[in-house]
Amino acid sequence: MSAPDPAATDPAAADPAATDLLGLVAYGELLAFDRLAADARLAPDLRRRAALSEMAAAEIAHYRWLTDRLAAWGVTPEEAMAPYVEALRAYHDSTEPRDWAEAVTKAYVGDAITDDFLRGIADGLAGPDRTLLLDVLHDSRYAEFAGAEIRAAIEADPRAAGRLSMWARRLLGEALSQAGRVAAADRGALVALIGRSGGDVPGLLRRLTEAHAARMTAVGLNN
Repeated sequence: MSAPDPAATDPAAADPAATDLLGLVAYGELLAFDRLAADARLAPDLRRRAALSEMAAAEIAHYRWLTDRLAAWGVTPEEAMAPYVEALRAYHDSTEPRDWAEAVTKAYVGDAITDDFLRGIADGLAGPDRTLLLDVLHDSRYAEFAGAEIRAAIEADPRAAGRLSMWARRLLGEALSQAGRVAAADRGALVALIGRSGGDVPGLLRRLTEAHAARMTAVGLNN
């Protein structure tokens, strides 16, 4: 996929809510790069290490797309990301995987929750900005890779299902807490964008939880 053209949006017409949201997503991509690059070292072989490293490379490419758009609006990435640093860092600090199975479960569960959250608010953005946001969401092949790794771990050791189910539930709880921390740090942009698309925060969180339950079932984990 080629990088979006940052000039596609008139800088003078930049939406303040969009700059806040892109700052949030940009910092999330930067943290995801750091996390995936570190988790790749937990891989049991070079094939799996390369797969996670490719995911990390995609995250940093997406970060650049977002910061290029912010720069086109005359907004520095640091300024846009600053309100969300503490909230997002707290999530990753509290969900450090101990092994490969936990790392791919975090990629499968945590990234999907984030993507669902972003899809839930993307309709509140104008055309080019909505397109950019959807472009940075994870390709389905990443979820398929992580899901296959979870199934393989359970097949190799059926007892892993219980441990990974508990881990996935913890990831959900931390992700929902993170959403609350982000909302507290936000300057009203996210709530406004959700409202533009006709939704509300409780409804969005409920949909995140329902989608999480379906994903758990799909890989043999318990809710």
